[in-house]
Amino acid sequence: MTDDVRLRRGRGALGFSFFVQGVAFALLVTRIPAIQERYGISDGLLPAFLAAVPVLAGASSVATEHLVKRVAPSVVLRWAQPLVLLSLLGVAAGSRMWHVAVALGAFGLSVGALDASMNMLGVSLQRAYGRSIMLGFHAAYSLGGILGASAAWAGAHWELNLFVSYLPAVAVLLPSALLGSRRYVDGTGPNGSGPGGTGPGDTSGKGLGAGGFKLLLPLCLVMACAYIGDSTVANWSAKYLQDVLGSSEQMATVPYNVYMVTTLVGRALGDLGVRRFGAAAVVRAGTLVAAAGFAVVAAAPGAWVGMLGFTLLGIGLCVIVPQTFAAAGRLFPGASDTAVARLNIFNYVGFLIGSPLVGAVGDAWSYRGAMLVPMALVLVTLFQARSFGSEPARYGVRHERRAGDRAVDVGRGGNEV
Repeated sequence: MTDDVRLRRGRGALGFSFFVQGVAFALLVTRIPAIQERYGISDGLLPAFLAAVPVLAGASSVATEHLVKRVAPSVVLRWAQPLVLLSLLGVAAGSRMWHVAVALGAFGLSVGALDASMNMLGVSLQRAYGRSIMLGFHAAYSLGGILGASAAWAGAHWELNLFVSYLPAVAVLLPSALLGSRRYVDGTGPNGSGPGGTGPGDTSGKGLGAGGFKLLLPLCLVMACAYIGDSTVANWSAKYLQDVLGSSEQMATVPYNVYMVTTLVGRALGDLGVRRFGAAAVVRAGTLVAAAGFAVVAAAPGAWVGMLGFTLLGIGLCVIVPQTFAAAGRLFPGASDTAVARLNIFNYVGFLIGSPLVGAVGDAWSYRGAMLVPMALVLVTLFQARSFGSEPARYGVRHERRAGDRAVDVGRGGNEV
């Protein structure tokens, strides 16, 4: 098998992994009311259950940083994804509160390893391709999220038992993910390790010490702020449209779906923009569009204008996270796995901070004013845009062909994710 074919198959397999994770996460978060009712979790206790998932995921991401020094990221991902799906099924299968506590704990630990290893492989594959493909992987995640949310809606609409609702998805996705995992590619990089420069036994990752982490901090800040914006939409869009803008209960469910659709479209097309204009230009444009979206939401006189604001948010925010992971890989080509694992922690930091922050400001001041807080935080990205580089990425690894001064893409015309 040629390297080009192996890379295309690896890219397709990893894209499917992102898709599966999108389905699983959407099935969990969109059925939280049903989970709460099934186990009799009080409103006061529910935030503790929900906060435990990102806290454990963050700890697992740190552990994954050390684990991939001994085994390849593809091995971590191969076993983390089935554990995520089985944990999801465990959430639906229990009958006592400690059952769901254990299942959510397992979900958090496995999803942290999955997120970290999945993005490690994405960064290393992008390096092997020599061009931007990270947004395509995250587009697959968005597509999975849309389908997972739709399946959850159908389960709720037909009043299906949680286990019955989750079982078909797990039964189809788990064996498919295991089969696809045989095609994951860690690749070959400058030191004989993965394309990102790290791998089992590679000590180059130790170069990301205190000084290296200081260089990574701007990207960590961008990641946290992006997820504050994302969690604001996920947790407050329905309440804001209904309570502040006076929409119907049915219409209040629409903004998040619109947001997910626009993230899918933006990510599907975003790689083309990165290849043409460079990552920094695309991230700056996305930041300005996202800030404009929050401004429109805050000033909206009615529900339809508010919907426009949430649409702009999807278009703007969708490019920031994938390009932040990619920038970390370019910044630390000899320690990309370590950089991605540490950066991934701030995914969960933003998720933990975002919703409570908006709620606190909304209660103390107003929910219109609260929308200006994530707007200001997202604008921080403008001041860190230099961390993304000013030119289109040129990785210089062996899979990148050059004709004169122009890089020729490997696998052009192959399977797109």
